[in-house]
Amino acid sequence: MPGLLRGVARTAVVAGTASAVSGRVARRQAEKFAGRDQAIAANRGAGYAQGVQHAYAEPVPTSAPPADDPIARLRELAELRDQGILTEEEFAAQKAKILGA
Repeated sequence: MPGLLRGVARTAVVAGTASAVSGRVARRQAEKFAGRDQAIAANRGAGYAQGVQHAYAEPVPTSAPPADDPIARLRELAELRDQGILTEEEFAAQKAKILGA
C-alpha cells in the first residue's frame, strides 16, 4: 500500500506543478498582449464606421488606361489573344473597330 500512495502522491505533485506552470504562462501571455487587444477592440468600432461610410462612397476609378488610348487598348486585346481568350477573328474585328478602318 505505501508504494501505491507514493505513486498517487507523485502524480498529484506532477499534475499540480504542470497546471501551475501552464497558468503562469497563460497569465504572462495575457499581460503581454493586453495592450494590443485593447487597441484592436478600440479600433474595431471605428473601422466598422469607416467601412459603412466607404460602402456608400462613390467608387474610385482604377488605374486603367484611358479609353481613348488606342495603343493601350490594342495591347490589352493582344494579351487576351495571346492568352487564348480572344480568337484571331475577334481580335481583328476589335482592332479594326479601334483603328476606325
